[in-house]
Amino acid sequence: MASVSYLRLHADADGHSHFSDEVFPIESMGSAPGGAVLGSEMSPASHYGVRVVPPGWERDWGPAERPMLAVYLEGEAEIQASDGEVRRISPGLVLLAEDTTGIGHRVRVTGDEPVKVLQVGLPARPESANPEQQPGSSR
Repeated sequence: MASVSYLRLHADADGHSHFSDEVFPIESMGSAPGGAVLGSEMSPASHYGVRVVPPGWERDWGPAERPMLAVYLEGEAEIQASDGEVRRISPGLVLLAEDTTGIGHRVRVTGDEPVKVLQVGLPARPESANPEQQPGSSR
């Protein structure tokens, strides 16, 4: 079965942010002419927008303002979690930023072109939710 991967950035109970490589759960949604349609369960979103971030831009340490799904369209950048891990951002990357508490992360545009990103705001997770377990996770 097909899969769609994404990069998750989340905070632990001590306020440190960490990356994990995740996969959206994909299943058959029925058949259509030309083959089966596959997809994931739809999740609520609260708002969306496009950002164009200039070359050389940097954001210092801080948590995400709200849970956010970011789809990188153009440009290159780096994002660093507070545990020290650095990940490269390039076109096609899907990032689920859930580190809304604690130290957060920092970002810098590394390429010569602006970074263009589609951001989709997600509803806040309930306080009782386990920050180590993502929605849809089978862990």
